[in-house]
Amino acid sequence: MEETLAQRPASCIKIVLFGPESTGKTTLSEDLANYYNEPLVKEYMREYLQQVWDSEKRVCEPKDIISIAKGQMEAENRLSKQAENLLICDTNLLELKVYSEAYYNNYCDPQLLKHALNNNYDLYFLTYIDVPWKPDDLRDKPHDREKMFQKFQNTLEKYQKPYFILRGNREVRFKNAVKKIDELIKKQES
Repeated sequence: MEETLAQRPASCIKIVLFGPESTGKTTLSEDLANYYNEPLVKEYMREYLQQVWDSEKRVCEPKDIISIAKGQMEAENRLSKQAENLLICDTNLLELKVYSEAYYNNYCDPQLLKHALNNNYDLYFLTYIDVPWKPDDLRDKPHDREKMFQKFQNTLEKYQKPYFILRGNREVRFKNAVKKIDELIKKQES
């Protein structure tokens, strides 16, 4: 398992969309990947849990967390080889850590925790809760949005991860994200 959760070295800039459910992460990550014509690491947790829900009619259990983490890192490591300058990640292991602790009484598998903290990203876009809640099969915390947002922000601050809060509608978020990414690209080129 050690190897399957490890982030492989890559020369590209890595950006993570990070935050509570139903805050526009997937939409923005798709917009950014299309704008920059760079790979998008989709949220494996959603794909995995939708399959579990559809086939077994059950929600995520602690036994699922490592399988989700492995799938997420497999995709990230594979797609980082395809990136020219930039990799957009619609989540990462640190987000999985936050959810694990939120749902399982502050428990996080030690291997997940180790890699969530060791894996490096150039910038986290923390998505604020100022967009409408959109229910689906997997979302279940419409009344805990502020509390969940604080968990995500506290995690970034506790572990001193570089982040920028994205607020506003889709266009405003996109504009602000592009500005920050362009700054990183310019800094890397100089």
